[in-house]
Amino acid sequence: MEKKYSLFHIEGGLGKHVSATAVAKCIKNNHPDRELIVVCAYPEMFLNLPFVSRVYRIGVSPYFYEDFIDGKDTLIFKHEPYFTDDHIHKRLPLIQNWCKLFNLNYQGESPELMFNLRQKQVGYNKWKREKPVMVIQTNGGPLNEQPFSYSWTRDIPYDLATQLVKEYSNQYHIIQICRNETNAISGCEVITEQIPNMELFSLLFMSEKRILIDSCLQHASAAMKLPSTVLWVGTSPTIFGYELHSNVVAKIPDTIKLPDSYLFDYNFNGLTHECPLIDTNIFDINEIIYKTNIK
Repeated sequence: MEKKYSLFHIEGGLGKHVSATAVAKCIKNNHPDRELIVVCAYPEMFLNLPFVSRVYRIGVSPYFYEDFIDGKDTLIFKHEPYFTDDHIHKRLPLIQNWCKLFNLNYQGESPELMFNLRQKQVGYNKWKREKPVMVIQTNGGPLNEQPFSYSWTRDIPYDLATQLVKEYSNQYHIIQICRNETNAISGCEVITEQIPNMELFSLLFMSEKRILIDSCLQHASAAMKLPSTVLWVGTSPTIFGYELHSNVVAKIPDTIKLPDSYLFDYNFNGLTHECPLIDTNIFDINEIIYKTNIK
């Protein structure tokens, strides 16, 4: 019999790709008779997943049209969930909204990451420490090409991060994930260099505690069923978060003017003149510690 295919095309950042593994699973569950073909920017997120037949990197797909499109029975799943009513109006979580966009029957599929044997061995050898490991991600987004060392819309304020490190440094070996230009926190092992994504994610399964922000590591922790404390500033856990995590939302003044915002309130870098903060005292450290200790 002639093969039938589902083609899932994904664009965007690493965290979005991790979320997309749930959508890929939903596509396969809705169309089990079709081979699932994924085209994306981060193929390593999908390579080990048993419900995915083939993975191609965007722009590296020789003979793709002839193999999967021309004269083939192929369903195309290539739409941008960020520009839907439900996302812009913050009515549905990203994954559920994405599945709705594709007219899929969503049955609670969640992100999934799988490590092969070698990836597990590399993670163990790279991240094993004498004390239990705690991960704190103070900054997110691309390691380079961001205009400021601190993004008020999603980074952990430096003073707060310093207090958290002092709170846990006696008990844990703390590894800080941040960008190159970010201030390193005394008492941490600092990771700023670009390392393979699955190698970075392997740090999570070697960690005992995690304090994260809305970036790829909170998505990966959810995919690996690792409860974490996640701090939110300019984005919402209702849209991008997971019930598995303990979510702590910043207190942002409501006297905010957004003259240059279009479909969304904040971008990840945060426009300087639209910053509503008077200072960086936007989180209750006691709430963070309490939620971290119970996870």
